[in-house]
Amino acid sequence: MSILGLLSYYLGTKVKPDSSGIMSCQSSYAAKIIDMADMTNYNSSDTPMECRLKLSKKNEGDPLNPVEYIGSLRCITHTRPDLAFAVGVVSRYMEAPGKGH
Repeated sequence: MSILGLLSYYLGTKVKPDSSGIMSCQSSYAAKIIDMADMTNYNSSDTPMECRLKLSKKNEGDPLNPVEYIGSLRCITHTRPDLAFAVGVVSRYMEAPGKGH
């Protein structure tokens, strides 16, 4: 093993130590997911999903690769617990996700 200095980036997470502790951030990873989903021109929202959203098992729209979208969202919940519920709801449809999901 060798000494490489302070940890700054680890598994898609930016790590920044400061006087109060260690701060972790996945903003570059989140931007990559938004680019991959072609959602860069979408408006932001205060809540991660619609209230009383009804999803069905029927594949609505074009089929998606579940590993690309839902798998990458599962990883981002490590630093964004506010997204955990919405990602959990969408994860129920990993068998055949579509644009509606």
